[in-house]
Amino acid sequence: MAAKKAKSNYGADSITVLEGLEAVRKRPGMYIGTTGVEGLHHLIWEVFDNSRDEAMGGFANRIEVALLPGNRIRVADNGRGIPVDKHKKTKKSALETIMTVLHAGGKFGGEGYKYSGGLHGVGVSVVNALSTYVRAEVHRDGARFVQEYKNGGKPVSAIKKLGKSDRTGTIISFEADPEIFPKIEYSFKKIIDHLRQQAYLVPELLITVIDARDFEGKIDDTSVYWIKDLGLDLHSMSFYFEGGLKSLVAFQNRHQKALHKNIFYTSGEQDGVLVEIALQYIDDISARISAYANNIYNPEGGMHVTGFKTALTRTINNYIKKNNGKESFTGDDVLEGLTVAISVKMEEIQFEGQTKAKLGSVEARSATEAVFSKAFADFLEEYPNDAKAIVQKATLAMKARKAAKAAKESVLRKGALEGLALPGKLADCQTRKAEDAELFIVEGDSAGGSSKQGRDRKTQAILPLRGKILNVERARLDKMLANNEIKALVVALGTAIGDTFNIDKLRYHKIIIATDADVDGAHIRTLLMTLFYRYFKPVVEGGYLYIAQPPLYKIKKGKEIFYAYTEEEKQKLAGNEEGISVQRYKGLGEMNPEELWETTMDPENRLLKRVTIEDAQEADRTFDTLMGTDVSARKSFIQSHAKEAEIDV
Repeated sequence: MAAKKAKSNYGADSITVLEGLEAVRKRPGMYIGTTGVEGLHHLIWEVFDNSRDEAMGGFANRIEVALLPGNRIRVADNGRGIPVDKHKKTKKSALETIMTVLHAGGKFGGEGYKYSGGLHGVGVSVVNALSTYVRAEVHRDGARFVQEYKNGGKPVSAIKKLGKSDRTGTIISFEADPEIFPKIEYSFKKIIDHLRQQAYLVPELLITVIDARDFEGKIDDTSVYWIKDLGLDLHSMSFYFEGGLKSLVAFQNRHQKALHKNIFYTSGEQDGVLVEIALQYIDDISARISAYANNIYNPEGGMHVTGFKTALTRTINNYIKKNNGKESFTGDDVLEGLTVAISVKMEEIQFEGQTKAKLGSVEARSATEAVFSKAFADFLEEYPNDAKAIVQKATLAMKARKAAKAAKESVLRKGALEGLALPGKLADCQTRKAEDAELFIVEGDSAGGSSKQGRDRKTQAILPLRGKILNVERARLDKMLANNEIKALVVALGTAIGDTFNIDKLRYHKIIIATDADVDGAHIRTLLMTLFYRYFKPVVEGGYLYIAQPPLYKIKKGKEIFYAYTEEEKQKLAGNEEGISVQRYKGLGEMNPEELWETTMDPENRLLKRVTIEDAQEADRTFDTLMGTDVSARKSFIQSHAKEAEIDV
């Protein structure tokens, strides 16, 4: 039966053609992933990548990134300088072409760069499109050239020659557009962490990061080449490493107990792909994989990671077989406790997505396998004590995996096949639509009782936990599932755990941790966040995990009642007036059901903080420090952050 055709004026006039940078402003997410915090910082990465590629090609050895007053970012290098002569096709200067035309630049073949991120010109032109102001300054051919752009990449004037110069290099300054980015607030720490990685990946490159945002009126960034050379008392950090990936692995393991002394390292080329790998096993149950392609961090891995994992499992199993061992390990067994950095460089590179989170180039897989397999097999033979430690670690992981499987089947398979009831302590909600359902994880029976009475039974479920749950930072699955509180939570969530985890079976799309506003409550909250980060990470990544913000004070002014969620709110509401009573809440159990509903559970009034993972590696290190076994690292962390703590006396 033919489909009935609807009347339509769909013709050529219906097609919207976005020319040049207009398309970027219309759909910024297609180019930088998001207009939130990550996308804002991505602008810096794009400009920095151009300077870094100069260093990768051997044309630069110094890059300076400065945060200036007025949310201006400035990136300077001592490379060759962007060409300024007229481009044959565009009839504009090469500089203006790179700054204003998508898919223009030195990364599309020709003599520009052998190895790069693949999108030179796209990066800086996208930054131009998403900025209110951009200034490009070029030093080359014995002269200094400048061109400015405003309002999404429109040139203010033609390129200008401002005199002679004995330098070479490029300085790009930009101010992100507040119409595109709702919150323009740069994180110095985030920039430091990202650029430290880059310094490890380009040996003998000096990278300086400067925070000069408080120096309003004291810095004329158009009259100097290096901000660092001004001699001001600037907050800055510099990075310069000669050890490459070995230095990166050593840095990541600095607070860990290494299981073998020698850090494995190899580099080699296969079919035009340069491969570098460094690794070391530590006394931990997690794996830390840092993957890079043409120095671009790939948080989602890709073909090089796939090739590495295959080769790692095969090489260790071959070593055992060669030495008459009986074990046979899975990929998960040999990954446990592994810290590895993988870097590939190739001419024609392909990423899955504009933000380059995952490497898609198939040839990187076979090249990584080939280079790593031989070198790691030689390493195991050359260092038998290190090989023994690695095999023992994998053997322990294998035994734990089998024990965990048995424990998991006793808890989960029974629930799936025999209709195991939800935990008795769970007061479930009526709706079966996960998108409408909320699970409040509360501390103790007292808070559980109040919240069960005060909740909206249709959409809100309550799961009270007794005492502090198990510290899962170093606990394996079998031990976890023997813990009644964790077992109750696993069954309530419905996703299963471990290799059978399925985010699609999550029973609640809002999981709300609601603990008391005291030290014990903070500890329980940290333990729960550790559990979710380690074993339910897709829940966090999906935006389903929240922290409740109950009020700290109840303030009575005559017959009026107010709630204060911060000390500042309390001072504002209470002041020093007479006849005002202030009650300090230290636990949810101190509230009656009506108060709890009104302040903490009512969607119209409550305050919730969504838990996100902006930087998985940093979160990983923080959990390691707070919940791991390195006492000195934890002590150092506490001392460093002591001034930030709020203490109730």
